[in-house]
Amino acid sequence: MDISVVAAAREDDSPVDEPVRVGVVADRLGYREVWAGEGPTWDAFVLATAIGLATRHVALTAGPVPVSVRDPLTIARGAASVAAVVGRPVGVALGTSSKRVVEGVHGVSRTRPAAALAHSAEALGGLLHGKPGDAIVPGSVFRRRHRPPGGPLTVAAFGDRAIATAAAHADRMLLDVVSPEQVRELRGRLDAAARRVGRASPPRIAAWLPVAVDPEPESLDQVLRSLVGYLTVPGYSDVFAEAGFGAAVELARSGAPVDTLLTALPPEAAGTVALVGDIDAVRTRIDAYAAAGLDEIAAVPATAGDPGGERTLTALAG
Repeated sequence: MDISVVAAAREDDSPVDEPVRVGVVADRLGYREVWAGEGPTWDAFVLATAIGLATRHVALTAGPVPVSVRDPLTIARGAASVAAVVGRPVGVALGTSSKRVVEGVHGVSRTRPAAALAHSAEALGGLLHGKPGDAIVPGSVFRRRHRPPGGPLTVAAFGDRAIATAAAHADRMLLDVVSPEQVRELRGRLDAAARRVGRASPPRIAAWLPVAVDPEPESLDQVLRSLVGYLTVPGYSDVFAEAGFGAAVELARSGAPVDTLLTALPPEAAGTVALVGDIDAVRTRIDAYAAAGLDEIAAVPATAGDPGGERTLTALAG
């Protein structure tokens, strides 16, 4: 199982520069790749540059960036700019994000997100690989000056249309906090979509998964807080209900506040879609994901009670 590391800002009281610390720890421990996540706090390309300048070896992927608020050229230019500054390959991950972020934060309409994702992925297939001297876009008088960023194109997917886009255009498909059972189902859907477009080898599948090895109470609380938002999301709510946490799902559907949901969600709920426990328990869970068809775990380390994710990332690297 390949393991990469996610350095994404949490929209809580954690230090604003915590993602950079996570990236530095990952680089020192020899991880191959760090994802620089985008959100209300950090621009993915700026964060990727900050991590790249603070590290020596690790490859970088920016995103997922929401396709409703960035045009394909802006995305390709951002990746090439980061690669030029840090001198290492930079990949791009695309996603549709949520209405809460796209409309509530950016003030942009999130209409036809699946179509926007397909358009961006198809366009980036060419934009990420153009050579210096080529027209920056077909017919333009402006010429490319940066080299290609050199990293993979990743598409975050869950629904059928997004999976079809990943099958047609991506090097890698990204899942977010999924169970092994969901991985098995989504692996089958991706393989079928790849066959439909005549692709001999389907994209690899990676999953962002919260991870906390030997967690402190505050680490476990942070993981659970990251999961409560999924209790009402179709596809995820069923997973929690089937795992025995139906009461928390119903509370979430009723609009209960986060603290109430945390009270209703027992610590063992974290094991449904996260890697939590001692290193043996975590490795057993990793094996379950591998058996389900997952190629890569993108570890989102808990940092509360474990600055920079040092304890968790050290254990996983061992």
